[in-house]
Amino acid sequence: MIRILIFLAVVFALGLGFAWLADRPGEMLVTFNGYQYQVTLMVAAVAIVAVVAAVMILWWLVKSLWNSPYTISRYFRVRRRDRGYQALSTGMIAAGAGDGALARKKTKEAAKLISSDQEPLINLLDAQASLLEGDHEGAREKFERMLDDPEMRLLGLRGLYLEAERLGDRNAARHYAGRAAAVAPQLAWAAESTLEELTERGDWDGALKLVEAQKSTRQIERDAANRRRAVLLTAKAQALVDSDPNAARTAALEANKLAPDFAPAAVIAANMVFRQNDVRKGSKILETAWRAEPHPDIAELYTHARPGDAVLDRLNRAKKLQEMKKNHAESSMAVARAALDAQDFATARREAEAAIRMDRREGAYLLLADIEEAETGDQGKVRQLLSKAVRAPRDPAWVADGVVSERWAPVSPITGKLDAFAWRAPMERLGQLIDSDADVAAVPAIPAAPSAVPSEKAIEIVPDRPTDKPAVSNGGEKGAAEAATDAETIGQAKELQRLPDDPGVAPEDEAEKSPRRFRLF
Repeated sequence: MIRILIFLAVVFALGLGFAWLADRPGEMLVTFNGYQYQVTLMVAAVAIVAVVAAVMILWWLVKSLWNSPYTISRYFRVRRRDRGYQALSTGMIAAGAGDGALARKKTKEAAKLISSDQEPLINLLDAQASLLEGDHEGAREKFERMLDDPEMRLLGLRGLYLEAERLGDRNAARHYAGRAAAVAPQLAWAAESTLEELTERGDWDGALKLVEAQKSTRQIERDAANRRRAVLLTAKAQALVDSDPNAARTAALEANKLAPDFAPAAVIAANMVFRQNDVRKGSKILETAWRAEPHPDIAELYTHARPGDAVLDRLNRAKKLQEMKKNHAESSMAVARAALDAQDFATARREAEAAIRMDRREGAYLLLADIEEAETGDQGKVRQLLSKAVRAPRDPAWVADGVVSERWAPVSPITGKLDAFAWRAPMERLGQLIDSDADVAAVPAIPAAPSAVPSEKAIEIVPDRPTDKPAVSNGGEKGAAEAATDAETIGQAKELQRLPDDPGVAPEDEAEKSPRRFRLF
């Protein structure tokens, strides 16, 4: 568009110039070799323009003839390159579609038309074709050759990493991922694999540096980076608790600052602060985490913040936690445990029953059984509560990839994934019972003992030694035998109906033992 405007402007300027000369008549006299040439000014201007145009056209013709060999060769070279790129494109599409034969055909065609030094994608297509053909050894050799090319190095490392993963060689895979992460930390596959390796070795400082590099390259969001740093710093603090308490305290406090609601970080940070007799600061850390999400470890450490406290003081601290998070099962459980230690059985029983109403689970029934045993010693009721605990859903625990742990860990023992453990109820026994009144009503009541059935055939009494003469039974003897048998049967029934001293499990709970009460998984 700009060139068109410039051309129109030049034509317009020439037109104005010729019009200006036409309005101003004049003559031009040229003397050359004894001759005088006289023409008008207009003719002279046209002649000059024509000569200049002729010279330019002549120059263009000479230049075109001079450069024609190069122009022709360039035309065929460009056409050959276009055909090569077309073959390369078709081969890449075929490789993506899984057509190994077409991919190999187009690889050879592209290699003939384009040099692999000029287009590295030919090496990638060649390796992909080898993988589709099942030639993994040849593919690895091609990926290894890519390591010599700076432009293809990351691609070669990626291919070798995938091959190592396919073979199950985790050490080789992590080696290639580490080399890639050192060059380009923004690569997610390389950074994640390297992070797993560092955390498995316990190199928390190296893992923290890698997370910081991921954050600087904006591979992960700021909140995700802070969460990872909090997990790594918590793990570092746990590792340094005994060897370097000061460094452990610094790491724990930084982790708690990054994630105040992260219970493991809050617990270890408060524990390190309590060791320095700073109860106020440690309590504040635990209170902040408790308000976010109550946790039994927080309650345990909070109530035992001062080792010299009496049991009533610990009960008061547990009640303080309960005031911060009312109507929560963990709050009631914390108060119930502290009340049991203080032998305040009424408070302990009330809070344990409240915890069961809010969250029916195994730990609440076990705690109630401890309270029953400590207060009354009634073993029958204790066993009844224990049987309910067995059937109740399990307490929350640290769960990662199907592994249930009593303690938090920074990585999964199965996959090595960072921050895999979550505080939740294990899934193995969830939904095991059907606790509905309709289901209980559907189960028929089981009688305590069978009643005597008068229609049973009387037992015939046979004497030990036969008499000399066959005994003739009459109706009186037969009636006496039946009466004796009925009396014996009724006596056994009365013995079965007699309740034992130990009440055992309540009759209404016997229906829950029926196989109809369970779901099989």
